Amino acid sequence: MLRSTFTFVRLKYQSGDWDTDQRMPSNVLNSLLEYTTIPLSMEEKVVDLASDELFNYPFCYLSGHKLVQFNQQEANHFKQYVELGGFVFADDCNHDIDGLFARSFEEQMRVLFGADAMKKIPNDHPLYSSFFTFEKGPPTSSFELNGWGDDLVHDYLKAIEVNGKIGVLYSNKDYGCEWDYDFRNKRFLAKDNTQFAVNIVVYALGA
Repeated sequence: MLRSTFTFVRLKYQSGDWDTDQRMPSNVLNSLLEYTTIPLSMEEKVVDLASDELFNYPFCYLSGHKLVQFNQQEANHFKQYVELGGFVFADDCNHDIDGLFARSFEEQMRVLFGADAMKKIPNDHPLYSSFFTFEKGPPTSSFELNGWGDDLVHDYLKAIEVNGKIGVLYSNKDYGCEWDYDFRNKRFLAKDNTQFAVNIVVYALGA
């Protein structure tokens, strides 16, 4: 599952809308190029969750607004991938713990890994210091209080750990939308909000 060159892999699944935040991957890749020495493939790759190709990559991104209902092959692959040491970053574009994506994705995780597998992670988790330091835990996104979700700031992320390491990182903070802009506009920000994306990838790779 380890590759010498990092590829940003987006998971395609049959239900819901998996193809969201289309500028986000190139923005994240630009940040990895700017801040790290990780060898990179500079184009996003879409991989079908039902395909065996999934197992060639150590990091995958999954997002959407709508229903997440894996078919049997997708479910088997997702569970096997995580248990073999793969890392999935799942981000709720609705930023709403009672929204359809959140309810259906969390139900899928309960079915695959057990009712108590997904837990809130503490703010001193190594994820928050894997590259940049986030002393208060997950940074707030501007989309959390825009009125379209539950209008709450979620001060935690959830995760499923396998052998003491995160295998599924789950966010209701809509980081995908937060980072969905042309990376050339980053210079207009007071602080680069993609720095946490760097932490996620560095942690996932164990770098």
